[in-house]
Amino acid sequence: KGAASKFWAAYKKISGEYDDNMLERCNGNMDIIMLFAGLFSAVNTAFIIAMQPNPADTTNDLLVQFMQHTWNGSSVAQPVILSAPVSYSSSKIWMQVLAYMSLTFSLLAAFGAVLGKQW
Repeated sequence: KGAASKFWAAYKKISGEYDDNMLERCNGNMDIIMLFAGLFSAVNTAFIIAMQPNPADTTNDLLVQFMQHTWNGSSVAQPVILSAPVSYSSSKIWMQVLAYMSLTFSLLAAFGAVLGKQW
């Protein structure tokens, strides 16, 4: 009975040290994952925003027509002429799909790291 209890005491000590060391490493790795996932998400979001069409063009066209209608005072509705709709090539669509997918996976990685740190 004495040899078995010595074995389990030694096992408990060694396994506790190993577990503490592993938890420190995993905690540090999750910090790094959250940092890089956050940075990647920020840069990826900037690229996604740069790929979007400028919504100010349509807004400006509508405001100009509204002001002309107001200044002319005509009660007859003038036809609304907006700028041509934006057409995308298939390569640009694929670029946006990949950018949104990479943003999604990056945010999922950061979310997983947060869950891991809270666990």
